[in-house]
Amino acid sequence: MSVIRRARVFLLVALLVVLNGCATLRAMSNAEDGAGAEAMAAWARWVDSGGDIAAATTWTRKVKNGVTITEVEEAFASVAAEDNIRAVGELSPSGDTAGSWLGSEKFLKIYSYCSPAVARAMVEFSPHMAAYLPCRITVLEKEDGLWIYTMNMDMLIKMGRKLPPDLKKSVLQVRNTIWKMMEKGAEGEF
Repeated sequence: MSVIRRARVFLLVALLVVLNGCATLRAMSNAEDGAGAEAMAAWARWVDSGGDIAAATTWTRKVKNGVTITEVEEAFASVAAEDNIRAVGELSPSGDTAGSWLGSEKFLKIYSYCSPAVARAMVEFSPHMAAYLPCRITVLEKEDGLWIYTMNMDMLIKMGRKLPPDLKKSVLQVRNTIWKMMEKGAEGEF
């Protein structure tokens, strides 16, 4: 390869690196405060989990021993009523598979919640947010007891584009409600 051709390739690569860097800087300048730290935390969770993206992007709580599924559900309902978030559906794959009639299937239920006004505002802000609606909380029975899972909403809030102040306030209220549902559900507090 001639020196001139190598120089052209080098300049092209350098240009691509600079352009990519500019795009990254632009995206970072449009993100909420704490975006970089949240991205690094998600990366660390991904690495720690052996590459499990679901483990890296969710919140998890172990339900206290002795707390029943009914108590977890009552805690969810209590927080939803208290914080004015609407229960919009439940899906219980437990009982829908062959293992259920054999008695070997563990409990699994998905609870969906939504604040319609906040959901509409988020979709108007970014149509892609529709893919994350409604908010879901899952209760799963494992060998060591019940567990609660939900999406890590801090990633959506901190790693996305800066939200208008009123929308950010509303989104943080939904985030705090989902967090409180997990906390109270895990303790059986209602």
